[in-house]
Amino acid sequence: MQQHLALFDPFEKMQFGYRTCFLCGNTITQDQVTQVFPEWLMQEYDITERPLQMLDQSVVQFKDLQVPCCRRCQTQYIQPLEEQVQAAAQQGVAGLRALEPKLLFQWLGKMFYGTLINELIKEQDPLIKPEYAVSEQPKMLMKFQSFFKVLQSLRVPMTFADFLPGSIFVVDVDAAAEPSRFEFRDDLTTMMISLRLDNAMIVCCLLDNELLKRAMRRVWAEVEPRKLQPIQAAEFSARVFYGAYLLNVIPDYLPRQAKPQDEVLVMDSLIDDVTDVIFNPWENSAYAKMLALSWARWGVTQADILKDPEAPISMLFTPAGEFVEFPEVPGQA
Repeated sequence: MQQHLALFDPFEKMQFGYRTCFLCGNTITQDQVTQVFPEWLMQEYDITERPLQMLDQSVVQFKDLQVPCCRRCQTQYIQPLEEQVQAAAQQGVAGLRALEPKLLFQWLGKMFYGTLINELIKEQDPLIKPEYAVSEQPKMLMKFQSFFKVLQSLRVPMTFADFLPGSIFVVDVDAAAEPSRFEFRDDLTTMMISLRLDNAMIVCCLLDNELLKRAMRRVWAEVEPRKLQPIQAAEFSARVFYGAYLLNVIPDYLPRQAKPQDEVLVMDSLIDDVTDVIFNPWENSAYAKMLALSWARWGVTQADILKDPEAPISMLFTPAGEFVEFPEVPGQA
């Protein structure tokens, strides 16, 4: 295989440290780093010094999250991607939706993976040992290993045969209804990440081959053309996060045998579905718990959501399935 099509697998020998480029695996000096959250994003949303809690309970600022990155990967791959996403983000929802989904996947994936690497490095010397250390969970590591194969499309010319590795939703939010310009949330276990940038909320499951998007196609058909109130956007996000929690399969990615003249690596995907269960059964109580977290700022509790245990309340749809144009928050006039 040509060298530029060769993949790097840091999980084989757990090569995570300050002297290994996160993207290509080359040995580098400790001063070669890239920001997990790009400079333009931190400056635009004034989050440089905003705190972020890690799994070992230590608190870092957004600017502190960096990953080892050689100068070549920084200038040839990371920087051009940041410039494209920044230009799209300046155009709001329309710009982000027009961006090639693969680029948005790479951009979100880089932030997710960069956060993960910081967790793995911290686990070598934690403030408080996490109850479930990532490096001690084989299933989790298998997920990350699988995900990193396709994230290397950042560096390796790669096409995905008939899939996109993740489900990406760009939601239009009524930003005038709420002062918050930026929100960030991720979940390592479910491979979920969401970002709010002014009136655009991006919600993404990074490792599902768009199974979630297919499962939610009816909901998304109603949501996509509309401008949501913040409480509705929070509900939509909770639905996606819960859907990712129910996902019962881990896609695997296999590069096709490259011929000497090939310039692009073609990636195929396999999903082990011998169990025939792609999603575990939906449970209203577990979903209500997740929704209550998303709705905490409106003071809506799990008990409010489950007044009728068979039908959790929704700000998106009426019991008959009609879209709610003007949602009324429980307990508020």
